[in-house]
Amino acid sequence: MTELPLTPLTPLTPLTTSAGPRQPTARFMLAHPAHFIALGFGSGLSPFAPGTAGTLWAWLSFLALQRWLSPAEIGWLIAVSIPLGWWVCTITARHLRVLDPGSIVWDEIVAFWAVLWLISPAGLLGQAIAFALFRYFDAAKPGPVGWADRLSHGVDPATSRNAWSIAGFGIMFDDLVAAGCTLLVMALWRFFA
Repeated sequence: MTELPLTPLTPLTPLTTSAGPRQPTARFMLAHPAHFIALGFGSGLSPFAPGTAGTLWAWLSFLALQRWLSPAEIGWLIAVSIPLGWWVCTITARHLRVLDPGSIVWDEIVAFWAVLWLISPAGLLGQAIAFALFRYFDAAKPGPVGWADRLSHGVDPATSRNAWSIAGFGIMFDDLVAAGCTLLVMALWRFFA
């Protein structure tokens, strides 16, 4: 019997199987480092509001990071986390067979880190207001956030070689736009308050 050579799958290879979406589980999360990061170290597995769980994880981890890293080092961490996020979101979305899975929360984590970093120093009230605003913009997707979210939803993995890469970019992009909207409202609040 002749064995067929196995072709390794890459994160950018279009999914050609007719299988439906996969459910994220702890086993799935631990199967690949990209899954572990994209699923927010487990916070994306929350059965209720994984985006909110990921944002809470971002808030708590940011408070911890402030103890060990300078503001400049946190800025560099955020800067590195954006392209890393594109990569991990691309791989994880492809493996889940969903263009924008709700369980991927790395986008919320990085975007909310950016918000907290840019409003620092802010007390607990300021951080809580930023949290509420960010969750509103991320979940309701008004105006520019909705536009950013729709940019990557029209791609078809069966016909587009770059569909998963576009999806990974879109996953990150709409949350960064939500962060920008949050920062704009926070700046206006500080200016007029």
